[in-house]
Amino acid sequence: MAARARRDELVALLQDYAGESGLLGQVFAGRHRLHPTDLHALLAIMRADSAGDPLTPGVLSARLGLSTGATTALVDRLERVGHVRRGRESADRRRITLRQSGGAAGIGAAFFGPLGSRMDALLADFDDAELDAVARFLVAMTDLVREHRAAMGTGSG
Repeated sequence: MAARARRDELVALLQDYAGESGLLGQVFAGRHRLHPTDLHALLAIMRADSAGDPLTPGVLSARLGLSTGATTALVDRLERVGHVRRGRESADRRRITLRQSGGAAGIGAAFFGPLGSRMDALLADFDDAELDAVARFLVAMTDLVREHRAAMGTGSG
């Protein structure tokens, strides 16, 4: 297949995946009375918390491209419904960290758990070399899009 045709095919496949993923996120957000931005924030907080490196509101703000005021309102909403809690865990008591609540993890597992099981079955059809190639591609594409988004946010381009 010619390079341009392969590129176009991959772009279309990525768009299809992003679209379906976004629609699934909207279903989850709607069922739990979350704004789609709240869902993105909750996922970022959960991933960072699970990695042992909880986010600060400032880092979350930068990651989501929101103003500090909008981020504060978002965290207030997530805290009010019991999905997130604020903490002061470092020696600098002024530094606030964001952690997921136990309820948020349970809600996510109930909704996305069946998808995870289906994903496990799908991944079993790929060998390690194929999975390594997919992972390398997805990391590179995510970095590329993140860098482009950052460049667009600076007014360049």
